[in-house]
Amino acid sequence: MIEKTEEMNALLDAYEMLLTDKQREIMSLYYKEDFSLSEIAEELSVSRAAVNDHIKRSTHVLQDYEKKLRLVKNYETRMEIYDKIKKVSNEEILLLIEQLESLEN
Repeated sequence: MIEKTEEMNALLDAYEMLLTDKQREIMSLYYKEDFSLSEIAEELSVSRAAVNDHIKRSTHVLQDYEKKLRLVKNYETRMEIYDKIKKVSNEEILLLIEQLESLEN
């Protein structure tokens, strides 16, 4: 479950602005705020089934965006490459990597 939550949070970080306001709110409450389905339903005055449906559809939408755009995968790959380059230990390279990493955040 933690792995799924981490994956969804990464997808939300990359693509949440492409979701509708309602999808964004429900996904944020569920994955970022750790609300239960019942708590979200009560908070938003909707049924638990509606919340569950929004989460399933939004998850599919986010995964589809990632499948097409690969922003999260490419970010993770860049971070791995930066880590490997850092092990080379050339000061000039390390400085350039720090500059690149600052652009990522």
